[in-house]
Amino acid sequence: MPIRRLPPETVNRIAAGEVVERPSSAIKELVENALDAGATRIEVQADGGGLSRILIADDGHGMAPDQLALAVERHATSKLEPDDAGDVDLLRIHTLGFRGEALPSIGSVARLTITSRSAGGDAHQITVEGGDQRPVAPAGFPGPHGARVEVRDLFYATPARLKFMKSERSEAMAISEEIKRQAMAHEGVAFTLDLDGKTTLRLSAEHPGDEGRLKRLAALLGRDFEANALLIDQSREGIRLSGYAGLPTYSRGNGGHQYLFVNGRPVRDRLLQGALRGAYADFLARDRHPAAVLFLDIDPLFVDVNVHPAKAEVRFRDPALVRGLIVGALRHALHAAGHRASTTVADNVLAGFTAHSGPAFSPSASSARSFGAGGYSGWTGWDRPAAANQDIPGLSEMSVRVESPPPGFAAWPDQSSPANVPDPIDQPLGAARAQVHGTYIVAQTRDGIVVVDQHAAHERLVYERMKTQMAEGAVVRQALLTPEVVELDPAEADRIVARADELAKLGLIVEPFGGGAVLVRETPALLGDTDVQGLIRDIADDLAEHGAALALSERLGEVCGTMACHGSVRAGRVLSAPEMNALLRQMEATPHSGQCNHGRPTYVELKLNDLEKLFGRR
Repeated sequence: MPIRRLPPETVNRIAAGEVVERPSSAIKELVENALDAGATRIEVQADGGGLSRILIADDGHGMAPDQLALAVERHATSKLEPDDAGDVDLLRIHTLGFRGEALPSIGSVARLTITSRSAGGDAHQITVEGGDQRPVAPAGFPGPHGARVEVRDLFYATPARLKFMKSERSEAMAISEEIKRQAMAHEGVAFTLDLDGKTTLRLSAEHPGDEGRLKRLAALLGRDFEANALLIDQSREGIRLSGYAGLPTYSRGNGGHQYLFVNGRPVRDRLLQGALRGAYADFLARDRHPAAVLFLDIDPLFVDVNVHPAKAEVRFRDPALVRGLIVGALRHALHAAGHRASTTVADNVLAGFTAHSGPAFSPSASSARSFGAGGYSGWTGWDRPAAANQDIPGLSEMSVRVESPPPGFAAWPDQSSPANVPDPIDQPLGAARAQVHGTYIVAQTRDGIVVVDQHAAHERLVYERMKTQMAEGAVVRQALLTPEVVELDPAEADRIVARADELAKLGLIVEPFGGGAVLVRETPALLGDTDVQGLIRDIADDLAEHGAALALSERLGEVCGTMACHGSVRAGRVLSAPEMNALLRQMEATPHSGQCNHGRPTYVELKLNDLEKLFGRR
């Protein structure tokens, strides 16, 4: 067959298939045009999921009559300017839209009407229906300048495309999500969204900057995000990363709360998403996802935004530099957060309580030990016990006694002579008052109580210390009195032996011992008297699941977490008061101790206000 040029109408419809995939993508293009025109207020209306009608109104600088006709021509744009030689540098893109395809593409598959007025000029209008362009004509316009773009019967000229559209509800949700993304990136612009005549989003303009950005994000993502977000602001070699990232304990079951922007443009980029996951690898299980809104500002010369028709993907000249900046900035913010846990942890706890209108039990057969000032001194309610020296089941004796502290932390100084020791109740996690069910430490602060999961908390402490020792190349090892042989499946044994050098960096010395077995000679000293058999089998499972896909540092992180779990204080172990207070003090001094290695909270804090609400005192 001979080669021939396609008619302009067909070319435009092909372009429409790339640029205008669905109503939300048409709205994206039109909103970006309004932003590039300097709009400070953008109103969006959509009916029937955007298939029946779309209206975008803005107060930008508008267009003169002679510009309206050019606006609907393919590859005609105000956003790229040729140099003196007539060349256009496509690597220096400073605007959101630049291809000049959106308006003619929409006009080729729908009924498009553009009304606009430039400052000091008269309003004019142009209409395009299924690629058929009408002459520019005078029209009315409600404001001093700006544009109104109306799209009716989207894809009426290509009925086959309508079969691929989702339900009106799904399309409306996609539109709402698109407007939210645009609003996140431009806090200085007011946005209004009406769906089928109902206002679903109304955002006033915020002051540009971190404070205004956080207020905009709180309006879109909720006050919980605002309360649990960490400020990100780091630069490296001319690239700046800013925005907010959630605490690990404010994680989600999917990546739906991750928003990434490059030079103000919403993108879905695997590099950026992978860097975000890598930064949280130490803090979240693999089925949990961080919440984050991140903005990357980079010289246009170092990023190609022209690799995707809808500009949803980008390509970086130095991807390693970008990834390193993201991982480093996020880890720095997470480190600065210390032992802080998300506010939603306490909210979830309070929501789980059930109030009772009368006594649900009689504690006459049990009571509490006196734990000193501020602690239990007996029951004061309904059926008061006759004596206050009987045991309440689940509370361990907190007398100060001499015993070996758990591996990984030293005992708190003797509280019988606290001349130079601050009162633990004034510390962030307070003073230990009880141990419940051999698992949870109850501490008292000046303005509330703290409940700590002793196993999860100590697991994080051991993990962080192992990481520090590994980074310093000084993991302390202890030799087993008798080397231990661990029988494994031959494939599992091969995986362990293949990683022997890496495991040695963690203080675990293994060597082959015949078919399907390994010999363990030394273990990390931090683990204390650990279950070597269980440890090796768990490491074999980790390597089988992740070893082939993860980088060295991430593999070591997986194994390090497994070791920390085996070396931490187990649930059910009775702790003395000095041991419990030592655990609390080291939590306060250890970064990331607010969550275990799987992203679960290590403690819950309830303020007096929370308790008073719980008991109806306020």
